[in-house]
Amino acid sequence: MLKEKTGDEAPIRAAVANEDGIDFTLIELFFFAYRDFTSDPDQMLADYGFGRAHHRVLHFVNRRPGLTVAELLDVLKITKQSLARVLKQLIDTGHIVQLQGPRDRRQRELYPTAKGRELSLALSRPQSRRIQGALMEMEDAGRKSIEQFLKAMVNPELRAQIDTDPSHDAAED
Repeated sequence: MLKEKTGDEAPIRAAVANEDGIDFTLIELFFFAYRDFTSDPDQMLADYGFGRAHHRVLHFVNRRPGLTVAELLDVLKITKQSLARVLKQLIDTGHIVQLQGPRDRRQRELYPTAKGRELSLALSRPQSRRIQGALMEMEDAGRKSIEQFLKAMVNPELRAQIDTDPSHDAAED
């Protein structure tokens, strides 16, 4: 027989609302948008036995070839142990190569291989299509507002990581 709960153990049957200034509507939209944004790449990654950590590593190594392991750790905010496992798999499968730094032999620079570039692009295509579809439903000023909003969501002391546009840097080479 079920025991009647009292006090702090009693079930609350009403949904939490926008209390204390908490915007649950936007929080929930972020959850749903992220779920759908990652769903296509997640299915593709599963075919390789990879997960989202592999996707993030592939993304940043492809966007910033020559990125050092230390810089990647700083961008991803993960432990060395977590990165080591993921990086080993990506190197062993031929998606990424690791080279000694030209000035400091202890430094390890990461570069995508053709196979790694191909996978990174394949993972990004459905995400790009999803973003383009969403932007088409918005007014022209929507993209700039979204960029400003998302940048403002990043901790101020870490925004320098997103201020660098690798495609702009590549155009100067």
